[in-house]
Amino acid sequence: MTALRLRSTASDLDRAAALLRASALVAFPTETVYGLGGDASDGRAVAGIFAAKNRPSFNPLIVHLPDMDAVAGYATLSGDAALLAEAFWPGPMTLVLPLRPDAGLSPLVTAGLSTVAIRVPANRLARDLLARTGRPVAAPSANPSGRISATTADHVMDHLSDRIAAVVDGGPCTVGVESTILACDDAGCRLLRPGGLPAETAEACLGAPLLPPVASATPNAPGQLASHYAPRGSVRLNVTDPEADEILLGFGPVEAALNLSPSGDLVEAAAGLFGALHRLDAMGADRIAVAPIPETGLGRAINDRLRRAAAPR
Repeated sequence: MTALRLRSTASDLDRAAALLRASALVAFPTETVYGLGGDASDGRAVAGIFAAKNRPSFNPLIVHLPDMDAVAGYATLSGDAALLAEAFWPGPMTLVLPLRPDAGLSPLVTAGLSTVAIRVPANRLARDLLARTGRPVAAPSANPSGRISATTADHVMDHLSDRIAAVVDGGPCTVGVESTILACDDAGCRLLRPGGLPAETAEACLGAPLLPPVASATPNAPGQLASHYAPRGSVRLNVTDPEADEILLGFGPVEAALNLSPSGDLVEAAAGLFGALHRLDAMGADRIAVAPIPETGLGRAINDRLRRAAAPR
């Protein structure tokens, strides 16, 4: 069965919310990427997310909520984490927080950990859908595990249309890379995944540098697998002189088959990154060379995704 393609009308959002409450899977847009939503309190729905994505069950999921008031029912928000939430929610930031014992979430959501990753998205359509659903919604990126994230409804339909109930088409995502993931404790706040909120912006809010992630055999937050976000072809990074059989993905004033931003705008590059990788797949690119991208601001998130795309599979 092919997934329903729903619009952003009130009636279609009500239909999507009803599907979520009935344990079905519904993809929907956020400002970062499209998420594959399922009721986070329903073990059957969460298991369906892992099955649809072919996702390792030890990899936690992010719970999406419509507003900050809803967070208290699932996690403890205090200290630096509360400061960050006040500053950047709704927005492209996920916080890993202590899980409330009575949260009622499926253990699959947290991968058995005592923490839960939570986000309040900025996309109004997403928050409207979450409010109508009235349930916590687990929503990893709406793509097969390890492959390119979806930033349009077409991307979702191309890869998951026979595995989910519906996709809400809200147009292209404006940020284009997944949320920044942070975890705070007595030692400070730790960057677990670069993303749509630049690390420098979070540091300015905190008045302190972010701590680096700690190496772990298993992920304590989404998006930490070494190989992830991968196109079909191989990827080589920081290329200024591509080889004859490579297709160049450019950045800045370079001649390239595709260019993330001819003007060198990192915001434009982030918004178009996954779309460009999808287009390279459609072109049948076997070898992809990527021009250097600055490791500052959103460039940090772009390079993180590209390094994982280039990792051995």
